[in-house]
Amino acid sequence: MQTQEDARANHLLAVLPEEEWARLAPQLVLVDLPLGQVIYESGDRLNHVYFPTTSIISLLYVMENGASAEIAIVGNEGMVGIALFMGGETTPSRAIVQSAGTAYRLDSATVKAEFNRAGPMQRLLLRYTQALITQMAQTAVCNRHHSIEQQLCRWLLLSMDRLPTNKLKMTQELIANMLGARRSGVTEAALKLQNAGLIRYHHGQIEVLDRPGLERRVCECYAVVKRECDRLLPDLRAI
Repeated sequence: MQTQEDARANHLLAVLPEEEWARLAPQLVLVDLPLGQVIYESGDRLNHVYFPTTSIISLLYVMENGASAEIAIVGNEGMVGIALFMGGETTPSRAIVQSAGTAYRLDSATVKAEFNRAGPMQRLLLRYTQALITQMAQTAVCNRHHSIEQQLCRWLLLSMDRLPTNKLKMTQELIANMLGARRSGVTEAALKLQNAGLIRYHHGQIEVLDRPGLERRVCECYAVVKRECDRLLPDLRAI
């Protein structure tokens, strides 16, 4: 059973000054997020935001014909629901649990009130938003210009950065949906990585065996996203 102090496993919550933390902590609600759960659909009004701790949430853009592609992933480094404090109230993307785990939920009124104080919480969330926009932009470029194998390496490395383990429960069909690629292409790319000894894929679970090897194969997009996240979200107790 997690305690409220475990909310600090989320990096944004972890760096809040004590005054802000004292206001928010009583309002945080621990929720279990099973694999595949939809947090919100495109166009939904956002009543809560989520601060993942052990879960990973994918943000997907869904086309009219039902096809989808991932535009960003959010784990313990961030928050799901930036439209709430950016004034949009709704978002055109779908948020779905990519890796099962837990998150802390915070109601919309509390988020808006804290953001409108124009203090550390506002500055922290704006910096996070810039990092998330960078990830979205780089993902779009990567999906257009790089191979499925490179995209898969990027996706695996970003996921591993947000998990306490080197194992990820995920079917190739779901990966294909995330990358907006054909399943056959994902299968071929996964087999290449497995034959090279970089990953092991078995019964819907991917285990990363050689992270440095993945980093050598990945395109520059992973480094761009990680560098910007590290730049904008270091130890922010000085915010």
